[in-house]
Amino acid sequence: MQQYKFLANLKQDLPAGIVVFLLALPLCLGIALASGAPLFSGLIAGIIGGLVIGALSGSHTSVSGPAAGLTAIVLVAISQLGSFETFLFAVVIGGAIQLILGFAHAGTIANYIPSSVIKGMLSAIGIIIIMKQIPHALGYDKDAEGDLAFLEASGSNTFQSLWESITVYIHPGATLIGLISIGILLLWEKPFVKDRIKFVPGALVAVLVSIGLNEIFRSTGSSLTIKGDHLVTIPVAENAASFFTQFSFPDFSQFMNTKVWMTGLTIAIVASIETLLCIEAVDKLDPDRRVSPPNRELKAQGIGNIISGLVGGLPITSVIVRSSANVNAGAASKTSAILHGSLLLLCAALIPQLLNLIPLSVLAAILILTGYKLAKVSVFKAMWKNGKYQFWPFIITVLAVVFTDLLTGVMIGLGAAVFAILRGNMKNSYFFHKEEYHEGDLITIKLSQEVSFLNKAAIKLTMDHLPENSKVIFYASDTAYIDFDVLESIKEFTKEKAPGMGIKVTLKGFKDKYKFRESDFVHVDHPDPQKPDNHLKLGTVTLN
Repeated sequence: MQQYKFLANLKQDLPAGIVVFLLALPLCLGIALASGAPLFSGLIAGIIGGLVIGALSGSHTSVSGPAAGLTAIVLVAISQLGSFETFLFAVVIGGAIQLILGFAHAGTIANYIPSSVIKGMLSAIGIIIIMKQIPHALGYDKDAEGDLAFLEASGSNTFQSLWESITVYIHPGATLIGLISIGILLLWEKPFVKDRIKFVPGALVAVLVSIGLNEIFRSTGSSLTIKGDHLVTIPVAENAASFFTQFSFPDFSQFMNTKVWMTGLTIAIVASIETLLCIEAVDKLDPDRRVSPPNRELKAQGIGNIISGLVGGLPITSVIVRSSANVNAGAASKTSAILHGSLLLLCAALIPQLLNLIPLSVLAAILILTGYKLAKVSVFKAMWKNGKYQFWPFIITVLAVVFTDLLTGVMIGLGAAVFAILRGNMKNSYFFHKEEYHEGDLITIKLSQEVSFLNKAAIKLTMDHLPENSKVIFYASDTAYIDFDVLESIKEFTKEKAPGMGIKVTLKGFKDKYKFRESDFVHVDHPDPQKPDNHLKLGTVTLN
């Protein structure tokens, strides 16, 4: 394993870490608020996600912290378990289960997620970020920061909040700062600025300008002044002693409580799935195309959740919003994730009053541009050009994630992808067209190296369309694996259907373990499949 060097890419990672810190700050607080947990528990999860998981993870660009996908689970669990301390014990249990899953190599499940679904998830999250952050950019902060679900805790939904923010409530000061911030961020993307001021991220400049403008509004008594819930709100401790009182500890006396164990199992499963989806997606965004080891990631997440539960933090996952912002900010290694966790800790402990001067609208502006980069029109055009079997799972995933939530949407997208695979196999080029062959023809069907259950429908269709009184040879010499259902279909055809249609079948190359007895079937003279006899019409159908 190549040795990790913390300072090797500091020029790229420091600006990226600052950007992710600025975004993570309100997201950690918003997710804690939406979860019905103490606000400081969200910050604890963000700090551990950066410092602990960032250090242990094998991913170069993913960033971990409290996840919006777990808010509903946390909210219900705290209510059912009776106390936040009991819930923390469930978080510890969830982390331990994740650690076990990592050692059991359960992370390999990520290899089975189609790229069309991953790209659809990324585009959907980009769309959701834009729709969710426009109200915050306009000063309408009814919905908590970090909420990605279509149905909101207030009883409204994403579209209603977006419409209300535009037609009912617009805060002039927040809107002005949001627009100025977008202008600064776009300006920082231009080469003549970006190349000259490499070490100062545009997001930091936008935040400092927004604080300065709002302080001018405040000092002049302007109606544009942003205050109250429209600003970042971090719990402020009066001294070091009161700072440490914000940490909570799990109630281990609930060890025999089955509800605690079920909650821990639920957290482990959902957090693991979200993490695997995230690292798979972020690897596709990484310009260097580096691959994150999924089992190591599960181990890191497990350790992180154990520690988070022990000191009063929310459950942690790898988070796509922060991770994609990290990639867009130019992060080169996991140093950026560690730095963002360090900044969360230092600022929450030392300068919470300064952080509470940041308008939410400037952070919304940063997220809006992050969302745009995830959901560019070019992505949709590229998926369309890839063909319908790629495009339809992609677009179904997009719509499903937007109108439900991350996990539900991805499950629907996976279902669409499986259907597309099955449909593709049904329509594959090896589908047998009866009119192309005539009675008495010799037809060879050569099976490929791997024949899975996904090929079953197409193979049955091929056999059902074979012309009567023809001669058929099944070759399996190069086949390493044949699914049981496929074997049963071939046996049924050769023993029952073929004799009734006058078809003579020969099986060649089938392994002894398949329990075919070639003496059971009528043999025909046949050529080498690689060297067909020119005097015979040979229809070769390759099943793959």
